[in-house]
Amino acid sequence: MYNRVFRSINALAVCLTLAACWSCRNSTKVESKAPPPAKAEEPSGPVAARSAFFEMYKPARQWAKDVMPLMVTSGELPGIKNEGGKAGQWTSIFVSASKRQARTFSYAVADSGSEIRKGVSIGGVQDWGGPNRKSKPFSSGELTVDSDAAYATAIKQAELWLKKHPGKQPKIYLASEARFTEPAWYFMWGDKKSGYVAFVSAATGQPLTGK
Repeated sequence: MYNRVFRSINALAVCLTLAACWSCRNSTKVESKAPPPAKAEEPSGPVAARSAFFEMYKPARQWAKDVMPLMVTSGELPGIKNEGGKAGQWTSIFVSASKRQARTFSYAVADSGSEIRKGVSIGGVQDWGGPNRKSKPFSSGELTVDSDAAYATAIKQAELWLKKHPGKQPKIYLASEARFTEPAWYFMWGDKKSGYVAFVSAATGQPLTGK
């Protein structure tokens, strides 16, 4: 079962990685025209997904009025420790049925290098073939359970695995598939050979069983 689960999640991850690469090459920064401060700001801590998501949702709605989220995933930012279901960077893929297009947005809590800027960055537009069993858009209103609350549920499911692998942080995905009736948080520790995956409903916060 876990091999099927990891293949499914890896497929989602590949899609997001390709979109993120496109985003890096074709991104614009949402920021004021004020000059940067003379002294660099101290990096803030990681944030839960919902606050980052709705920061990205604002410009996504400007791009397309019928925009819907397709996927959200956590990312790592140098100097920021991901913990407790929170991350220093989040990336979302939004889609528009009327445009038949997808667009990648990212949110970072701090600047990092020359490519990552604090706040929201907007990627280029890509063609979108529509929903399928492995990936379908969902309503932003269904995202009622934040990533940190879902994490608290997920670690209970992964308790035995985490006892053998202390200190491990999961990769976090939010997506909607045909096997679940609502969008789900995916918490993936390790790899398909020896890892663990926990599913939590983004609508109710209850554990879900993978099929």
